[in-house]
Amino acid sequence: MTKNNSQQQAELHKQLWNMANDLRGQMDANEFKNYILGIIFYRYLSEKVEERADTILKNDDMTYKEAWEIEAIREPLTKSLIEQRGYTIKPEYLFSTMIEEIEKGESGNFDVELLIEAINNLTESTLGQDSQETFENLFDDMDLSSTKLGRTVKDRSKLMAKILVNVSKIPFVQDDVEIDILGDAYEYLIGKFAASAGKKAGEFYTPQEVSTILARIVTLGKEEIKDVYDPTCGSGSLLLRVNREAKVGKFYGQELNSTTYNLARMNMLLHEVHYSRFDFKNDDTIEDPQHMGMEFEAVVANPPYSSKWSSDKRFEQDERFSGYGKLVPKSRADYVFVQHMIHHLGDNGTMAVVLPHGVLFRGGAEEDVRKHLIKDKNYLDAVIGLPENLFYGTGIPTTILVYKKCRKEDDSVLFIDASKGFEKVRNQNILRKEDIDKIVETYANRKEIEKYSHNATLEEIAENDYNLNIPRYVDTFEPEPPVDINAVKTRLKEIDQELEEVDAEIDKYLEELGI
Repeated sequence: MTKNNSQQQAELHKQLWNMANDLRGQMDANEFKNYILGIIFYRYLSEKVEERADTILKNDDMTYKEAWEIEAIREPLTKSLIEQRGYTIKPEYLFSTMIEEIEKGESGNFDVELLIEAINNLTESTLGQDSQETFENLFDDMDLSSTKLGRTVKDRSKLMAKILVNVSKIPFVQDDVEIDILGDAYEYLIGKFAASAGKKAGEFYTPQEVSTILARIVTLGKEEIKDVYDPTCGSGSLLLRVNREAKVGKFYGQELNSTTYNLARMNMLLHEVHYSRFDFKNDDTIEDPQHMGMEFEAVVANPPYSSKWSSDKRFEQDERFSGYGKLVPKSRADYVFVQHMIHHLGDNGTMAVVLPHGVLFRGGAEEDVRKHLIKDKNYLDAVIGLPENLFYGTGIPTTILVYKKCRKEDDSVLFIDASKGFEKVRNQNILRKEDIDKIVETYANRKEIEKYSHNATLEEIAENDYNLNIPRYVDTFEPEPPVDINAVKTRLKEIDQELEEVDAEIDKYLEELGI
């Protein structure tokens, strides 16, 4: 049955709430989300193996479980599953089998040890295969031996059984909706229970509306792109959003946080991206970049804002930063990510990055970098100011910077002030479809709109000492309504007359009282 996004989201959130209540009080919210997401993902992988096996065995008139018992069929069947899915799951370890055992109650043979065996078996099936790196340590954040789940195997088994049953009720509908199941579940859990945990971990989650703007900009006029790269890929949702706007050949990303890196790989597989079509690395993008020597047709990112970096002298010889004269300060790495992304941007590509407003006007080495990218390289294509309070963990207003390497010498830089276009929903500001469309269409057509956008020449920007603060280019000043001086004078006279009458009335009462 087809469901719209809001209906599916409501059902998903209901199940997540039930699962969260089962775990509440036993562990920190930021920890129990890992169990919920891990089981969601295991169910998905299990169902995909079952579906694929049923398709392969369609003409043999036997079930996956029956075929597995016959060695002559099991071996080629396993080979086919590995080739097509990258892994396999034995029938006894299928999610559906575990649910059947749970539903038997006391007579069933489900316990947490079975689940541990199932996950280990899945991982072992990838050893020596091309898919090994994709599945390696994928479930590490789901510690099924933790006493936080219960002091005994029986207690842990009872709790995990509840979670499996709740996960079995989640609607896995994808083809007819845009909901990002894992990404939405993660953001819901962060927003509902653990916003502070996400902020402490330095994790930033890009709202789907902002991701849509970035994706539409970097794919503008293209139905297909060769590759897309996100140096701070988080859960991978931004990369997947790009794929919704244009067919992506291959995805590349790097993520420092190992838990989020695991989620990114899960997210790709859950969205039917074959393991051979993405290359994600778990490391520090600036200190230890994993994709050096590569250029990409689209580059997108929402890096951690004003984070610290080493600013070590060795980076003066690094090809990503050596052409700028000096390194930006240790306290703010915003332009370090910009420089890194520029280095990986292909000549035919577009780059879009979300950053705090400070990158537009801060001085020192950041000003030198900003000036170099505009004056010497002519890479800056657009500056888009967004509303405040769009992101989890921070209420600050942000800006999208768009860069291209192949711009004409006389090309202008488009400034868009989109800070007023949003809808307030509870404590969060949300970009509506019309707000997104206006931003993208203004960028696509480089339209001049009064109090909204302006094409600034490079000479204009030079006159402003390469300060990119949007109000310098887009005049949003609203004049005060004119004052009718004669009406004010008349009203003042009326007030004086009223005061005289009140004073006379008071004097009358005082006289009657003998005061």
